[in-house]
Amino acid sequence: MAIEVRIPTILRQYTDGQKAVAGNGETLAELFADLETRHTGIQARIVDGGELRRFVNVYLNDEDVRFLDGINTKLADGDNVTILPAVAGGSAAAEPRPARTVAGRRPRTA
Repeated sequence: MAIEVRIPTILRQYTDGQKAVAGNGETLAELFADLETRHTGIQARIVDGGELRRFVNVYLNDEDVRFLDGINTKLADGDNVTILPAVAGGSAAAEPRPARTVAGRRPRTA
């Protein structure tokens, strides 16, 4: 059973720079274990304590697996799995800078 796994830039160091790799398994857990046999270190970046890491999103054919069966989601031949790290920005401690004005003019707004 061949499954295409799309790898985010941050994890490509484990796949020798490949954007996508092939894997096998009847579930996501088996797929990640299979990937680990050829791409040492990648599984630990995706799975922690037998569950998906909190800040890693995994999609099966464009559907978030957290709304399916998580790491136990069943796979079929020809499926596409996409791994995406969650992205957050800013800090609660950082406050936005006030807009500057030039000679009494109001700042432009979009």
